[in-house]
Amino acid sequence: MSETLTMPTLTIAFQQRARSSVARSQKGTVALLLRDAGTAGQSWALASPGQIPEKLGVENQNAVRRVFKGGVNPPKKVLIYCLGAEDTLNAEPAAQAEGGEEPPVQAQPGSGAAALKWLATQKFDYLAGPADLSEAEAAVLKEWIIRQREDNRAIYKAVLPGCAADNEGVVNFTASGIQAAGDVFDAAAYCGRIAGLIAGTPMTQSVTYSVLAEVEDVDRLGGAGEDAAVGRGELILTHDGEKVKLGRGVNSLTSLGERPGIWQKIKIVEVLDMIQQDLRLSIQDNYMGKFQNSYDNKLLLITAIKLYLQALAKDQLIEQDFTCDIDVDEQDRWLQSQGVATADMTERQIREANTGTHVFLDLDLTPIDAIEDVHVKIYL
Repeated sequence: MSETLTMPTLTIAFQQRARSSVARSQKGTVALLLRDAGTAGQSWALASPGQIPEKLGVENQNAVRRVFKGGVNPPKKVLIYCLGAEDTLNAEPAAQAEGGEEPPVQAQPGSGAAALKWLATQKFDYLAGPADLSEAEAAVLKEWIIRQREDNRAIYKAVLPGCAADNEGVVNFTASGIQAAGDVFDAAAYCGRIAGLIAGTPMTQSVTYSVLAEVEDVDRLGGAGEDAAVGRGELILTHDGEKVKLGRGVNSLTSLGERPGIWQKIKIVEVLDMIQQDLRLSIQDNYMGKFQNSYDNKLLLITAIKLYLQALAKDQLIEQDFTCDIDVDEQDRWLQSQGVATADMTERQIREANTGTHVFLDLDLTPIDAIEDVHVKIYL
């Protein structure tokens, strides 16, 4: 059976347990959209608060400083794009009409379409919008994040206010009445701060119960209300009687389908995203088109992946009992689709068979979560 040729493909699937990766990506970058009258269309890449442009409005400078507060560490980098003061986030520019001769209309600097175009050229971990992000704009960013993750295999994620996206790539931050530095902030105004906190938290830790030292108080939900909010996929703030801290570190995913519950955890999705990107980039850069697709070279690739996973296991990001091998079942199915009679072949023969340009691998691994639920019995 003939195949229709397309661009070389690398399919990394996650099934019941995570399937993923090779060559460690570094997290820690926040993309922040601002609305600023004097700097529309301008962008910056900042490595520290000392680099915050003075031309930004005072409120926007403070918003950037909040991002740099980070978590255990400050974020590694903050990328800024400024919308115009009256510009809003909306759909990307319409594609050129089929068969048309006129070039597509260019997005105006500082427009919502220009902001999305700029974002697609950047490498970042978490996105947050302007302090006055509207519900409609949050919906645009939600759809953009989901589309980038599904269509372009990007590992972008976003912290959005009151956005029940039901997707592991969107953190639904819903706190209100956030009292800090003499002001009261809503969720939209504090999403950048939360994005910086998550980006600055090592993958060996979760953001659960991370303290926001600058926050004096917050609207309190009560125990039952907090449990209900977390169950709805909301990242909340809680006051423990002494300080304000994040609730359980969950994303907005609530409809699991056949996926395990770990997909609802910010920490776990960070690890899985890293693994997926590492594997994809490492295989594309170092293997695709550079080796003959022989059985021996497939084994070399498997060895490289195992070495990478061993490093993750050493850092206690995944369990030690991971496996990586040729996916014999998928290879068998592919051979049959090419007209090869595999019924009389041994498993070894199927493993070592010529598979054209295709390599079928099966990874089985278990990410390690953080301590979050402690049960203590006290006997008197």
